Amino acid sequence: MRILIVGASGTVGQKVTEALEPNHEVLRAGRNGADVSVDIMSPDSIADMYKTIGRVDAVINASGGANFKAVSDLTPELNEKGIQSKLKGQINLVLLGQEYLNDSGSFTLTTGVMMDDPIPMGASAAMANGGVKAFVKAAAIEMPREIRINCVSPNIIQESWDKLGDFFAGFTPVPADRVARAYVKSVEGAQTGQNYEVY
Repeated sequence: MRILIVGASGTVGQKVTEALEPNHEVLRAGRNGADVSVDIMSPDSIADMYKTIGRVDAVINASGGANFKAVSDLTPELNEKGIQSKLKGQINLVLLGQEYLNDSGSFTLTTGVMMDDPIPMGASAAMANGGVKAFVKAAAIEMPREIRINCVSPNIIQESWDKLGDFFAGFTPVPADRVARAYVKSVEGAQTGQNYEVY
């Protein structure tokens, strides 16, 4: 399969790339993508990326961010990052990528544990994660040409614990290579409309 991985240079993206490269042709995308650059907050940039790479069999997104702020400090402007990047950015990868995905191809997006197990200062990220999960579940019943769509919901990643662990008191981190297996399941399996929890 010819697989596009957006966010391939990130902690999870690198492990997903390593898991898929032995058996597939992998195209790595990101702000400074090895094969193609993209800013998922810009629909024009997403469209240009797809025009550059052409048709693919699978699209994986392992990117997207949100601001960690207490609700009392969360302004509309600060919340916008989660909306533009984590929520709309991922959805736009699907909306703009449908025509470039081969028949029976797949999209795999990324949600996260915070929508199911809230943390202080995680409301913006939880909002975006929940929106992506709902979109995937609803879109799965009407995707054309037997295209599948799923999402992966990782816990806090072991490799990110030193940087982010203070936000996740009492959580048990999971290694990025275990999270990567859920993306492989989404791409190489047959299910659709799923949110694969790696908690």
